[in-house]
Amino acid sequence: MANANSPKLSTSLEQGVPPRVRFCPSPTGNPHVGLVRTALFNWAFARHHGGTFVFRIEDTDAARDSEESYQQLLDSLRWLGFTWDEGPEVGGPHAPYRQSERMDIYADVAQRLRDGGYAYDCYCTTEELDARRAAARAAGKPSGYDGHCRELTQVQLEAYQGEHRPSIVRFRMPDEPITFTDLVRGELTFTPENVPDFGILRANGAPLYTLVNPVDDALMQITHVLRGEDLLSSTPRQIALYKALMELGIATGVPQFGHLPYVMGEGNKKLSKRDPESSLNLYRERGFLPEGLLNYLSLLGWSFSKDQDIFSIEEMVAKFDIPDVNANPARFDIKKAEAINADHIRLLDPKAFADACAPWLRAPHANWAPEDFDAAAWERIAPYAQTRVTVLSDITANVDFLFLKEPVEDQASWDKAMKGEPAALLTTARENLQAADWSDPEALKQAVLTAGEAHGLKLGKAQAPVRVAVTGRTVGLPLFESLEILGKERSLARIDAALARLAA
Repeated sequence: MANANSPKLSTSLEQGVPPRVRFCPSPTGNPHVGLVRTALFNWAFARHHGGTFVFRIEDTDAARDSEESYQQLLDSLRWLGFTWDEGPEVGGPHAPYRQSERMDIYADVAQRLRDGGYAYDCYCTTEELDARRAAARAAGKPSGYDGHCRELTQVQLEAYQGEHRPSIVRFRMPDEPITFTDLVRGELTFTPENVPDFGILRANGAPLYTLVNPVDDALMQITHVLRGEDLLSSTPRQIALYKALMELGIATGVPQFGHLPYVMGEGNKKLSKRDPESSLNLYRERGFLPEGLLNYLSLLGWSFSKDQDIFSIEEMVAKFDIPDVNANPARFDIKKAEAINADHIRLLDPKAFADACAPWLRAPHANWAPEDFDAAAWERIAPYAQTRVTVLSDITANVDFLFLKEPVEDQASWDKAMKGEPAALLTTARENLQAADWSDPEALKQAVLTAGEAHGLKLGKAQAPVRVAVTGRTVGLPLFESLEILGKERSLARIDAALARLAA
């Protein structure tokens, strides 16, 4: 339960008011999967409750933000299938939605906070702060800001100004505990000594995240803030700032907060932007389906049901709610992500699958000449490929034998398959295939099976040399359907080439 001094948290859902949530990334570097998980949970929550999804860009850090990253964010959200109700390129009643275009707003709010006594100028130098923090740590006390400039006398103030000391603006935190109910973690309390006064403006007047984020949430009437657990420590500061904004007539209430669990990588460490597997671009380039990736990311802290891991985004939206999110850290498992993506590939309509594979059937992915691509052969082989690939980029290596003049050179596959007396087996298999009905893959299978029996081999061992001779690899799509689609003349020519290679 919140204490008497805490502002009342919004209960808009209980009052039948549709929620307003926001996704507010900074355009720095490539989008990562943790960021996507946050966007997904916000978007699904808004859609589930018939609310508004606000997309806002936090680009006040000119040294790190870039236009390239901004465009990547927009492109990534579109690829994933997210739509936003307010934000860049869409507009809305609270425009602009890029913080770099809202600087006058922040300057005005900061001045009103100073005029109202909620914020003050701090003249402490970095060296002074470091020395006092070190002393506090040595004494076993909290090492946050000690309030040195909180109640400066007029004499002290004039002395600092006379030295032309630069100053930042700090928000004055209340002296009582702050309690709130987290939608994921329940009731939480932060004591004053653990939440010291914090900066809201730099010495050059530039606003900090600690100011712009809650100000924008207030002005955009955000009702629910759903974000990563790493931002939990900033929540009591924001709640205190909201109270001040309410007293100044800027905010009308305090949003409810829900802090999503960490996504863990290797070694029980938080998955960071530096981890290769965290990059959204990696999954897009490998050919993950948006619905497959989102299905997996939704399971990082939430579950559809005890016995169902595969579901559509529409099914997720129908069932998703923040109180069902688990507070425990979620481990990112690339193998499970691939397995779920493979299931979504199987669920595609055959034509949709064939169309989705198109980028991997041409340069720069394809290793065959454009004029050698056979659309009819692709159409015939696609249904077999759909049952075998894990990600769409797998398709290139699985079907290149159809479009290359010669099979891919893979010495490791050759060495693995061509053991024992492969020439004798291939000779018999070729004779049987020569006489077989090439319109029937079952007849081709029987031809190789019979050749294997003649040499004391089961089908698995017998077909390996044939597969490598024809496709260049030891694994791939169903062999006999592949032979039938490649055709008798080309298949037998490749077996002849393998026999010649063995003889040499």
